[in-house]
Amino acid sequence: MENLQEFKDSLTNEIPPQGLSVQLKALWYDGKGDWAEAHHQVDHLDDQPSAHIHAYLHRKEGDIWNADYWYKRAKQSRPDIALAMEWEQLVQQFLNR
Repeated sequence: MENLQEFKDSLTNEIPPQGLSVQLKALWYDGKGDWAEAHHQVDHLDDQPSAHIHAYLHRKEGDIWNADYWYKRAKQSRPDIALAMEWEQLVQQFLNR
């Protein structure tokens, strides 16, 4: 997977593309509208990248207190941008790793 458009195009598939990091899998499921599976991908992980995805997911859920907790664990600040923009930025960030 090389770019954001390829990632978005893969959302028409029934399963995520092989070789995605757990963070990208979570974002893929979220992009498919499956918040619960996206959350399941990262909720048991303790690393900073997963905490960042976890934070975004709780922000999307509307649980701002919990989101802020996870942003802090990820050493990030809650962005003041639309959720769709944050999702795209996160996908791009993890594709570039």
